[in-house]
Amino acid sequence: MRILIVEDEAKTGTYLRKGLTEAGFVADWVKDGVTGQHLALTEDYDLIILDVMLPGVDGWTVLKNLRRTRSTPVLLLTARDDLDDKVRGLEMGGDDYLVKPFDFAELLARLRSILRRGHARDAASLHVADLALDLTRRKATRQGDTILLTAKEFALLWLLMRRHGEILPRSTIASQVWDMNFDSDTNVVDAAIRRVRAKVDDNYEPKLIHTVRGMGYVLEERSSASR
Repeated sequence: MRILIVEDEAKTGTYLRKGLTEAGFVADWVKDGVTGQHLALTEDYDLIILDVMLPGVDGWTVLKNLRRTRSTPVLLLTARDDLDDKVRGLEMGGDDYLVKPFDFAELLARLRSILRRGHARDAASLHVADLALDLTRRKATRQGDTILLTAKEFALLWLLMRRHGEILPRSTIASQVWDMNFDSDTNVVDAAIRRVRAKVDDNYEPKLIHTVRGMGYVLEERSSASR
């Protein structure tokens, strides 16, 4: 899952990006409202952590402009603890409001709660054929068997399942799962696909993860076992 952090305090931004990365998320961090608004409106994020007091464009304006065209979940993060500010943020379309200083464990719990509720593409669980992914418990199963995944393998499988039936280029996978630009000399995507495929497909039928030569990968149930 990909998260945008819009936070002008270097200490807080560094802390959030490090913590979220360790928790298995891909986290982009920007320090001003202008850049944050541009990315929020042009990139595909699963959640935005948005400070209210920002240089350039404040968080209220970013949220207002975002809600004109997008429903991306937003967690407002700010030092302003006035009740009126909280009500304003929620009424403008914020999904939750957390006051600084905060405990990272609480932020992570709130973030995961937002991702679980109300957003169709972030349902509590995903299912393709007999493969199931439980986002709440971060658990994958196939035919009732538990599949052990690393954090990055889980993120990769989540991306493939969320966009099942869609051919995903290696560049998209690299950006969404590793927050990196795809380099044709790098085999990180192919190696990760092989690991996930070994766990998800090798001992089961039908095969679900397929290679589309010259284009990328797709997770879907097919009538044949071709990859």
